[in-house]
Amino acid sequence: MFDTIILLSGEAEQHVLPHLLLGHNPFLKVIPVRTSADLTFLNSELLRRSRLVAFVTPEIVPVSVLNRLGYGAFNFHPGPPSYPGWAPSHFALYNRETEFGVTAHVMVEQVDAGPIVDVALFPIPANISVLGLEGLAYAHLAQLFWRMAKWLATDAAPPPTLPLEWGARKYSRRSYQSICDIPLDIAKDEFDRRIEVFGGNHFGMAPTIHLHGVEFRAVMPGGKIVA
Repeated sequence: MFDTIILLSGEAEQHVLPHLLLGHNPFLKVIPVRTSADLTFLNSELLRRSRLVAFVTPEIVPVSVLNRLGYGAFNFHPGPPSYPGWAPSHFALYNRETEFGVTAHVMVEQVDAGPIVDVALFPIPANISVLGLEGLAYAHLAQLFWRMAKWLATDAAPPPTLPLEWGARKYSRRSYQSICDIPLDIAKDEFDRRIEVFGGNHFGMAPTIHLHGVEFRAVMPGGKIVA
């Protein structure tokens, strides 16, 4: 019998999202967890009664957990289906996309590869920053969660899926690091483009030049990492 949602998210979301779910089903039990390691402590009997919901989290759910969930696992990804994987806002701006979005999908063993349940797309405003685009994506993802909350909290049946495919390229931490590695012969327009999008020292990585065994990282005047 479906009676539990395991909510894998950050601390801020764990103060808000359970109230939305419980508003649709006051008999529901919501268990907040922060890491994939937390999931390994949940017993099989509990998992059989549960649905997992992951919201804007970098955590990878072990397949051993996915296989024991009785009512599926669903992820709210802060990028459109064309941008599976890591840092979708960064790569979309770097690629000069004009449209972005967010995705709700079934979780499978491979990251951002399961059937797509819902999508919200929106135009990218001119001259928006990475943080600005991430904020817009978060707002749309919150709306998507609100739209799906009643089903998540009350319906044991699997949701219908959309006839959409994920993008062929899955972006990763390695992809991000590769763009931050600046070749010595880079053209100025390409250099400026990388600095603009990847110069914020997000994830502890900044555009870097290696010369004669020395690493040079992009910084702002005054010693701050480029924002």
